[in-house]
Amino acid sequence: MNKGKVFLVGAGPGDPKLITVKGMECLQAADVIAYDRLVNKELLAYAKKGAELIFCGKLPGKHALIQEQINRLLVEKAEQGLIVVRLKGGDPCVFGRVGEEAEELANSGIPFEIVPGITAGIAAPAYAGIPITHRDHASSFAIVTAHGREQKGEDHINWEALAQGIDTIAFYMGVGNLPHICSQLIHHGKKPSTPVALIEWGTTTVQRTVTGELSTIEQKAKEHQITNPAIVLVGEVVGLREKISWFEDAILKQPMTL
Repeated sequence: MNKGKVFLVGAGPGDPKLITVKGMECLQAADVIAYDRLVNKELLAYAKKGAELIFCGKLPGKHALIQEQINRLLVEKAEQGLIVVRLKGGDPCVFGRVGEEAEELANSGIPFEIVPGITAGIAAPAYAGIPITHRDHASSFAIVTAHGREQKGEDHINWEALAQGIDTIAFYMGVGNLPHICSQLIHHGKKPSTPVALIEWGTTTVQRTVTGELSTIEQKAKEHQITNPAIVLVGEVVGLREKISWFEDAILKQPMTL
């Protein structure tokens, strides 16, 4: 039997219409779809009749399938001659562990492709009315994972470089570490008055955005009970939201129709 093929596909940040055309075509052709927790389940409607749907999501502290099992699953299904889609939220190359899965496939001689997706650190701010770069405010942008690092003693972030060298910073899954993020940025040179936005469930119909400053955003997060999944966006571009916010207003006025 010929080996199958694995497509490592980015599902986009939440709005199901933000998946790429190629990503959609992969879903339509798949014999097996292994999908993550933050993938919009509406995308599974593209699956052909009889396709096997396997949930591979991980809740904090709870693992439906640990990474090693997922790697093995992809190899085993492809070795059966099947077309497999590994469907990941956002972009598979941005904190999606796609490198580990692709390496396992390569080691096993399994053909694969990586299909990029739109990552939340760009899309969620855009839906909140915040461009991550702007000619007058930001010429550099960084994305950082800040989930659980401080508690595990694994904070390897170069805070000085971020605070002094980057105009706009997007922290993924950073709400739980918000006090640490704010204190480190201020300690290493960011002004306490630097604007911050918290964007919860970005690009979905339940998106919420709360803005403040490095010195105030922790309290605002508590007041509004912001939880993950959320992007913590730090930088002067946050101030543009006041003028160009569009998505949340559209949700309040009428359902999205396009």
